[in-house]
Amino acid sequence: MVDRLLIKNAAQIVTPEGNTARHGREMKQLKIYENQSILIENGMIRSIGNQPDWEKLVPADKQIDASGKAVLPGFVDSHTHLVFGGYRPDEFLWRMGGMSYMEIMERGGGILNTMKATREASREELVDHSMDFLKKMLAMGVTTVEAKSGYGQDHDTEIKQMEVVRDLNEKQPIELVSTFLGAHAVPPEFKDRGDDFIEFLLKEVMPEVAEKHLAEFCDVFCEKGVFSIEQSRHLLTEARKMGFKLKIHADEIVSLGGAELAGELHATSADHLLHASDAGIRAMADNGVVSTLLPTTAFCLKEPFARAREMIDSGCAVALATDFNPGSGFTFSVPLMIGLAVIYMKMTAEEAITALTLNGAAAVDRAERIGSLEPGKQADLVILQYPSYKFLPYHTGINIVETVVKKGKVVSR
Repeated sequence: MVDRLLIKNAAQIVTPEGNTARHGREMKQLKIYENQSILIENGMIRSIGNQPDWEKLVPADKQIDASGKAVLPGFVDSHTHLVFGGYRPDEFLWRMGGMSYMEIMERGGGILNTMKATREASREELVDHSMDFLKKMLAMGVTTVEAKSGYGQDHDTEIKQMEVVRDLNEKQPIELVSTFLGAHAVPPEFKDRGDDFIEFLLKEVMPEVAEKHLAEFCDVFCEKGVFSIEQSRHLLTEARKMGFKLKIHADEIVSLGGAELAGELHATSADHLLHASDAGIRAMADNGVVSTLLPTTAFCLKEPFARAREMIDSGCAVALATDFNPGSGFTFSVPLMIGLAVIYMKMTAEEAITALTLNGAAAVDRAERIGSLEPGKQADLVILQYPSYKFLPYHTGINIVETVVKKGKVVSR
C-alpha cells in the first residue's frame, strides 16, 4: 500500500540542490519553484511540479494547501549539547557582569557544573528533560538534530548520555545524530592529567560506545587550557580507527590551529571557529571540511562572530547550528540564529538557508538523504506562514514555521 501526501499550490518551493555540501558561491544558488506542488510517497519525495492527476491520486485528508506559503527543506541543527542535567542561570549573569568564560570555569562553573548535575540525573530524567526541548525545536522547523555527550566525562555517564539519545530517537519524530564528546573538559579525577584522561577515554569508554553503536561521530574540545592540538590529533586519529567519523570544537576562544587540524584530518566538520586563522579557513576549504558556525553562542558570550563572509568567499562550505547547551548558549532559537547570520555575519538569506539545510545535513553526513527537496530524497520539509523565504530574516527573531513534515508525516502544525 502506498502512503501519499500532497503539498499543493505552494507560492514558493525553495531548496538548494545536490547530495553534497555547497561551497563558496554555490551557497547562494537556490532552486525556486513558483505555484507548484510536491508529491510524497512512502516518506520520500516522488516529484515536484503540477500534475492534474495528483489530487485524484491522494485522499483529501492527505493534502495540504500551501497557497500563499513557502516550502523549504527541514532545518538541520548540526551542533547541540541536547542531553544534560541542571541549569546555569547564575553563570549567564556573571558573564553579563564581565566575567570571562574561562574565569567561570576556574570558579568551578562551566562544563564541570553541568557534569555534576548530569552524573546525578537518571536516564529517565534526562529523557524527559530532553523531550521538552525537542518538541519546541520541532515547532521551529528542525527535523534533524546532532546531540553530543560530554557532560559525564566518566564511563557510566557518557554511556548514559548516548543511551538517552538512542531512547529519544525511538520516542519522537526528530532524527538524532549521536556524537561522542567525552573530551569536553578534563574532569576533577584527572586534574592536570589530560593525557591520562585521553587514554582513559580511548581504552575504557570509546570501545564500548563503538561496539554498541551509540555514537556515529567523535568530537573534542580543542582549546587552550582544555585539549591541545597534539592531544586532539591523537584522540581523533585513534577514534577514526574505531570507526568514528570526526568533528572538532575548533578555535572558539583563541586561534589555536583547530581549523588547520580539521583540514589535516579531513574531519566532517569543524565547529565554532570564532578565531579561525586565514590558514585554517584555507585548510577547511581545501579539504572539504564543513565550517559549522554557531552565532547564538557568540551572541550570548558577547564575542565577535565567526568570519562567515570570508569563509564563504574563500570556498568553504558553511553550516549554521545553535550549539544549544546549558551554559554558553542556552537557546535553540532558529529565528534568532538566522537573524544574526544575515544581520551581523554578512550572510545572504540564500546562504543562510543552504547553511541550515543541505550544508547542515553534510555536517552530519546525511546530505545524500536530507537537506534538499528533490525527487528521491526523504520528505523532511517546513511550510512557512508567508509566501517567500525572505521572511525568515525579515520577520526578525520570530518563528514563522506553520507546518513541519518528517519522513512524509505531518509532525507539527
